[in-house]
Amino acid sequence: MKTAQTLARLTLFALVVFSSSASPAVAQEAKPPHWTYEGEHGPTHWGSLESDYGACQLGKLQSPIDIRGAKPADLPAIQFSYQPAPLKLIDNGHTIQVTWPAGSFITVGDHKYELQQFHFHHPAEEKVNGKSFPLVAHLVHKDSEGKLAVVAVLLTNGEANPVVADVWKHLPAEEGKEITPEGVSIEVTKLLPSKRGYYTYTGSLTTPPCTEGVTWFVLKSPAQVSKDQVATFAKKFPHNARPVQPTHGRVVQATK
Repeated sequence: MKTAQTLARLTLFALVVFSSSASPAVAQEAKPPHWTYEGEHGPTHWGSLESDYGACQLGKLQSPIDIRGAKPADLPAIQFSYQPAPLKLIDNGHTIQVTWPAGSFITVGDHKYELQQFHFHHPAEEKVNGKSFPLVAHLVHKDSEGKLAVVAVLLTNGEANPVVADVWKHLPAEEGKEITPEGVSIEVTKLLPSKRGYYTYTGSLTTPPCTEGVTWFVLKSPAQVSKDQVATFAKKFPHNARPVQPTHGRVVQATK
């Protein structure tokens, strides 16, 4: 009888030890896979890092693209209805992202998209007729059905950009921690160029999981940013741009 009780206790002890040692491994597997812009976890490997990332490799509507041969069309103007808001930002390990509260939106024709956040890439991910730009801001919007639209503001060397200046003054010292500097408000409209004609096409997110069905509005006219502002971002993110992707016959339209 004692032998049976002893064996039962040993079996229970072994199960507890196994469970305790296995838990960290299970928790570790639950974390999103690490991805980067270089090396073995870089863009050419994104599609194999996680089953949900398959579109990064197999998708036919991927972004960014080199915009060439855009077809002029009678397209509605983008109506920007952005309100000033408190600065809330994070270094998420891939870029600097500014989160935006409800109440700011764009309207394109009869379609309304609410601004969610904007972030930066160096160099600019999209090209225009093969031309590169030192920086781009991606303004990410969502409609009432959850569909995404991104306004891309290409940034070229010139005068210092006031919105970039406000964001750069408060760059987080710590990765992964969102901060809200006290008393700091920004007007994202000041990030935009004065001329707001655009190119448009159907694409994807430019980071994993590379979800497709995103409407892109790439403003034709770049805004300005100083070389010092580009250098400040490049010091934190030397290269955080996905290479341009095949168009697979997609039509890119342009405002006249």
